[in-house]
Amino acid sequence: MATASPQGVAAAQDGVPAKQTAFRLAHSPRGPHDLQVLHDEDTPRLLGPSDVLVRIRAASLNFRDLMLARGDYPFPHRQGTVPCSDGAGDVVAVGPAVPAARLGRGDVVVVAFDPNTLHGPMRDVEEGGGLAGNQDGVLRQYVVMPASAVVKVPKGSMLTYEQWATLPCAGVTAWNAIFGGVPMKPGQTILFQGTGGVSIIGLIVAKAAGAITIITSSSDEKLKLVKERFGADHTINYRTTPNWSDEVLKLTGGEGVDLVLENGGPSTMVQSLASLQRGGTISIVGFLAVKASPSSEMPDLRTLFHAKAATMRGINVGSVEHLEQLVHFVGRRGLEMPVDRTFGFSRDEVVAAYEYLSSGKHVGKVCIRVE
Repeated sequence: MATASPQGVAAAQDGVPAKQTAFRLAHSPRGPHDLQVLHDEDTPRLLGPSDVLVRIRAASLNFRDLMLARGDYPFPHRQGTVPCSDGAGDVVAVGPAVPAARLGRGDVVVVAFDPNTLHGPMRDVEEGGGLAGNQDGVLRQYVVMPASAVVKVPKGSMLTYEQWATLPCAGVTAWNAIFGGVPMKPGQTILFQGTGGVSIIGLIVAKAAGAITIITSSSDEKLKLVKERFGADHTINYRTTPNWSDEVLKLTGGEGVDLVLENGGPSTMVQSLASLQRGGTISIVGFLAVKASPSSEMPDLRTLFHAKAATMRGINVGSVEHLEQLVHFVGRRGLEMPVDRTFGFSRDEVVAAYEYLSSGKHVGKVCIRVE
């Protein structure tokens, strides 16, 4: 097979500006206010014949981004990276080895969270795998990616760039939790904790696939919104109902749920197990409460899981294959992804987006329009 010349690779990028605006994390950051904006950073060049250059149009924030900005992310990561792993945009240049039937200029694409994991579980989590960890993220105008690490949006989709940008981390995590192990079957019941991106996207997808859904929150206002806007079958306020597993059992006729998307940590694990039917699964999708919980508060998980004949799955986002499945599912069914609020691309707006995420007032995803 003939290889493309360096001149051919460079020619594919004709007409793209030489400079771009990009954000970078400070070295030893203490919070979003330490974010740096650079207006004259070099636009990345196609490095090989199988690369594509994407003009990022929108990014979405995850709790991981907030931890990286505060300097308390527990896994290894490079200092001074471009933040944000989740983005969507337009292909503006294509390496000469990329088949035209696969990708071309003008295609709308979603960028994968981890370009190195095409199939199966992520194998480099502890080495800072994923964009914005040990490699630059997408909070910039242009990004070069392997063609194998972007997923084309179905033609005719009416979803916005912001909605597509919700999928790479939160969406794939939810998809992996629901379908990546023993796939969910129509008619099964799934319990979601909280009203963040993973739970709301998971609820939308699960409903579309025929599941019965239960969601918890400490806010009646949020629960009302989730029921009205996203069609949750049942809602439970865990603040006013601290033993919420009793309510779950009532709602399921004493049987319990088939699957729990668990993101609370030790503080909610006992209730999650009590809500689970025998032989059910708990997918661990977050660690929001883990750092604050001493080992003395950890429940005896071995005994509890054995008693329920239950399965526990740890979810580290997912693969490019998962993203492809999710994008096609969302696109073909026209599912509206849950963008709570969109901020602009100025430094003040980006900092405000991080602060809004930190406030916990959102339902769904917080996005940034990359102008």
